[in-house]
Amino acid sequence: MNMHPEIPVHAIWLAQDDPKKNTAVRLSRRGDLKLHERFNHLPRRGIILEPLCGKIFGPEDHSLILEEGGSIVGLDCSWAHIEDSVAQVMKRTKLKGRMLPLLLAANPVNWGKPSKLTTAEALAATLYLLGRKEHAKKLLAAFRWGEQFFILNKEPLEAYKNAKSSTELVDLQFEFFD
Repeated sequence: MNMHPEIPVHAIWLAQDDPKKNTAVRLSRRGDLKLHERFNHLPRRGIILEPLCGKIFGPEDHSLILEEGGSIVGLDCSWAHIEDSVAQVMKRTKLKGRMLPLLLAANPVNWGKPSKLTTAEALAATLYLLGRKEHAKKLLAAFRWGEQFFILNKEPLEAYKNAKSSTELVDLQFEFFD
């Protein structure tokens, strides 16, 4: 029995890749996240996952989501257009930009590459770090390779989840990834 309210999960979709292969689009169709094509309907408080901000999502950020009712928002864009996409989005939101500590992608396109996660993987990893393992697994259950993500990243995910600070998180990465 889950005693926690479910964390609101969203994604801003910039429509830069094939919607048939897009993980955020699939999760939205399943009702697992709210997909936004425009900025004006994004949540007002929470974090937006974007890999260029240089600030890791750490324990200091947890209360914004768990206690203050913030949302987790994935930035769904093509890796080929990441710089422009991040610039475009961050100008137009009050959400706090955060990146994830190093994890390996399990999706078929970038399998085994550090940090080249799909939106679904990034959102699931964030939920996992917040101690919401079941919610994380529910998201990735939509994909054949979903369970692989948790197998591939079992040790780092557990270590990151138990870190006491962002500084500790940053240091931990180097124990797992050279």
